[in-house]
Amino acid sequence: MKTTLLSMVQSILSDMDSEAVNSISDTVEAQQIASVIEDTYFNIISAREIPEHKRLIKMTSLSDSAKPTHFLYPNNLKEIVTLRYNTDLNGGLNYSEVVFVEPLHFLDRQGYNTDNAILVPDQSAGTSLVIYNDRMPSYYTSFDDQYVVMNSYDATVEAVLQESKTQAYGTIYPTFNITDAFEPDLDDTMFPYLLAESKSVCFSLFKSGSDPKVEQAARRLKSYVQNDQYKTKRANKRPHYGR
Repeated sequence: MKTTLLSMVQSILSDMDSEAVNSISDTVEAQQIASVIEDTYFNIISAREIPEHKRLIKMTSLSDSAKPTHFLYPNNLKEIVTLRYNTDLNGGLNYSEVVFVEPLHFLDRQGYNTDNAILVPDQSAGTSLVIYNDRMPSYYTSFDDQYVVMNSYDATVEAVLQESKTQAYGTIYPTFNITDAFEPDLDDTMFPYLLAESKSVCFSLFKSGSDPKVEQAARRLKSYVQNDQYKTKRANKRPHYGR
């Protein structure tokens, strides 16, 4: 079911009764259609939870002794679901969850007592943060949605928290390359929907109107893929309402 970007461009050109191409670079129209597919692809994945884009992630340590608990979110990160750190003191493996807390709650929990702690400047504003240096991290926050600050580190074990000891699980944004052989990172089930939505946009942009059949197919596939994204069957998620 998966197909290349060139094949999708050729399919759309054929349906639009446009000039056939052997490569996306052959005509300006083919390049425009490839660009529409790219935009449609990111519109789809931004508004949905795509299983193929979930994976284990390493946080990027600043490796700065002046900011020993600072990490940088990866550039292509969409969301962190859970974050753990190897807290074993003897070189083994013992990943413990480091929970997220809101920025103001983080400041309240850290307090102003500098016993067994150091003052660390915030990455953006330079505001002093109290960071404990006698224990492994147990919670973290982010003040700007770019840098992560963990609450502590054990100075007897390491001078800074290490990237290799992080174990995050979350969702990333994949790359999209406008080349003939490129295959968008989607499950087989999602490809017909991507093609149908791209055709609908192309008809609207380049043919001054939508095709009713293309619109119908796009709507039908949108409903279908909502509940058929995982290769292993999973229970339907329902909202939980508090009483």
